[in-house]
Order: sequence, then C-alpha cells, then structure tokens
Amino acid sequence: MRFLLLLLSFITMIFASAWAQDERTAGNKTNEDPYKYLKLFGDVYERVKGLYVDEVTDKELIEHAINGMLTGLDPHSAYLNNDGYDDMKVQTRGSFGGLGIEVTMENGLVKVVSPIDDTPAFEAGVEAGDLVTHLDGKPVVGLSLSEAVDKMRGKVGTTIELTVRREKVSEPLKIKIKRAIIKIKSVRHRVEGDIGYVRITTFNQQTSPGVKKAIKAIKKELGDDLLGYVIDLRNNPGGLLTEAINVSDAFLNQGEIVSTRGRQDDDTKRDLAIDGDLADGLPLVVLVNGGSASASEIVAGALQDHRRAVVMGTPSFGKGSVQTIIPLPEDAAMRLTTARYYTPSGRSIQAKGIVPDIIVELAKVESLENGQGIKESDLNGALKNATPEHFKDEDKKEDDVHARLSDKAKEDYQLLRAIDLLRGVALYNSQHPVIMNNIEEDEKNDSSDGE
Repeated sequence: MRFLLLLLSFITMIFASAWAQDERTAGNKTNEDPYKYLKLFGDVYERVKGLYVDEVTDKELIEHAINGMLTGLDPHSAYLNNDGYDDMKVQTRGSFGGLGIEVTMENGLVKVVSPIDDTPAFEAGVEAGDLVTHLDGKPVVGLSLSEAVDKMRGKVGTTIELTVRREKVSEPLKIKIKRAIIKIKSVRHRVEGDIGYVRITTFNQQTSPGVKKAIKAIKKELGDDLLGYVIDLRNNPGGLLTEAINVSDAFLNQGEIVSTRGRQDDDTKRDLAIDGDLADGLPLVVLVNGGSASASEIVAGALQDHRRAVVMGTPSFGKGSVQTIIPLPEDAAMRLTTARYYTPSGRSIQAKGIVPDIIVELAKVESLENGQGIKESDLNGALKNATPEHFKDEDKKEDDVHARLSDKAKEDYQLLRAIDLLRGVALYNSQHPVIMNNIEEDEKNDSSDGE
C-alpha cells in the first residue's frame, strides 16, 4: 500500500505538470478532472495486485500500464524497456538478432511491413502484407507488439514457426525460420547494361554514405555510357528520418524535401535541399511497392513532387507519421508519435501511401511462340541485308547492352520496365535536339518563302 501511495503521488505530479503545461499552451478546453482517473487507475492497480490469479510484480504491472497507454494511441507508439531500447539502438546502427522482418500491429495481429533482403525471413518466403496469427502454434492475439517481437527473437540457430494469413491464399501458411544475426547492408548497387541500379533496403546510419559510394562506383564503371539510375525502395520499411532527408537531398538542387507538423503550430519544421545533384541531372526511376514505408515514402514523395524522378510500381504502405524516441529512467524509453510528415506539395500519405506515376504490378515474364515463327530471312531467295556498317555497330551495341542485364533483372518485371523507361527517355533526349533543329529550320524556310 505504501508503494501504491508513492506511485500515485508520482503519477499525480506528472499529470499535474502535464495538465499545467496544457493549460498554458492550449487553454482550458476540457472540464475533465485528471485526478478522478488517477483514482480509477489506483483502484484497478490495487485489485489486480491483490486478486489476479498469479502473483505479478509491481514492475510488470507498471510496464504493462505504460505500454497499454502508448499502444492504445496508435500502432507505432510503444514503451521500450531496457532490452527493447538496446535492440532499437542496435538496429539503427545496422545489425541485430532475429528473423529479419519489419512488423506492426493490425487488428490484434502482427502484420509484416516488409521482409529485409537476404535475411532468414526473406529466404523463407515471408512477404509484405502477411498477417502473423500464431508463433510456434500459440496465438498472437492478446500480445502487444513488443511482446510478439520478443517471442520472435531468441538464441541464434534456433527455429520458430510462423503461421500466417496471406491475401489471395485460402489456407494459413506455416513458415519455419531459423534465427540468425541480422547484418543489414542498407545499400547495394550494380550495373544493368547502361543503367545504374541502387537498392536501398533500410534507412540507418550507413545509408546516405552508402548511396554516395554506390553512385560514385557506377559512374566509374559506366562513364559516358551511363543513361540513368533506378533507385529501388521496394520492401524498404523505413528507418531514420534524417537519412531519408539526406538521400533525397542527394538528388535535388533546391526546394523543400519534407515538412513535419506536430500538435502545435510552432512545431512545424521544414527541411530544404542543398545545391548538388549526385546524379548530375540524369533521369531517375524510383521503384516502390506495398512494403515501402515511412522514410522510403519520404524519398519517393520528395522526388515525385519535384518531378525529379518517375515513381513506378504499386502504391506504398502509407505510414505518414513521425516517432520520437524519448529516454526514460531505468535505461528505458518510449517511442511516441509526435508529428505527421508531408511531401513538398503538402500531401499527407498517412493511410494512403505514395501512388506511383506509372502502376506496374509484379508479374512473371515468359516468352511465347509467335505463330509459325517464319520470317523474311527464312524464305527462299530472300534478299541479303544491306545495312551500312555503322548501323550494324549500333545494333551490336544494343544486343550487348541487353546481354549485360543480370539474371535478377531479367526475372524482375518491374525492374525491366524501369530500365526500359530510362532507356526510352535517353533515346528521346538524344533525338530531341535534332527534331527541334529540323523544326526551326523548316520554320525559317517557311518565313523566307513568305517574304
């Protein structure tokens, strides 16, 4: 009872301080008495402590109460105890233990935002949008997000079975995954013919330096043959807001990148681009899908609004809120939603997502037989091709570019369409000055005839 009185006194001081602050900033907009609800909390606490079927420690009850208060606000606010806070700090540095999935809560179930590339969950076939209903046969209903995440983590090398519901699949799927140390390389790159491909898997402290290194390496490899870049943000669950701003800034010379707007009018913050485009003005295509969330949506939205990139793929996840990590005593912290973010044009993508400029569904590419398969060259007595040698060199170069596409690209329909678009833009840009010169010359001749 003495502990309870001390606890209530401490909570009362917190409420009184918060209430006084609210009075100063927002005025008295309610006649509610916070002390009435504090008494209710005390009554419930006392009865649970004395009557619950199993003995529960004061620490457990308080942590459950705090976590319930935060998770009841929205799916992204939560209490982080000592272990959870340490895990969060490790994740932002780029390595942690577990399965390799970014998750949230939806209707009491764990929803996969996206699997992380080259992790046990990714290799086992977990997909963005999967709803986890059971962990090792035990239902997740009734667990908080942090509790479910704790159960999915464990000793490296041990196995857990996830039961998932997947859209368009009638029966639940059982997926066994072996836990491992997850080391995230947040940026990967390669060359696809004459196109630079940059894959960003998450936004941690390594991301913006990784993008700069990737662009530099691609420029060095392709030189003057470089036509443009694909920035792949598919299944990127987000991460650090500062890194999303830095990556956006890398491709913009000026203008707003993102604005965050909190509860009060003076909480609005705008982040602006600094002059300097890593891509030197070459065209960009940004790939997104339903697993692209939060920080990846900031990048896609900024480049889309500034007409700096064509966004292609399927609509993104739609997480348009900002969470602040607030340290607490006992090496704990709380993750609290403190603002919404808006793209440069003023759009909020909360619960809506970034809608691509060009919708391209994920599909499988297969070659089909085209009728009889007979061509002019198969006919008896067909004339020989008389193309000048310099045109033959261009045809050979085109064939070489296609041959240099990786097997991954050839099997990735969305990526193929992005590459096609960039090459089409480059072709148009190369021919456009010739076309305009011809038009101007015709107009000049027409004018001379008229005189």
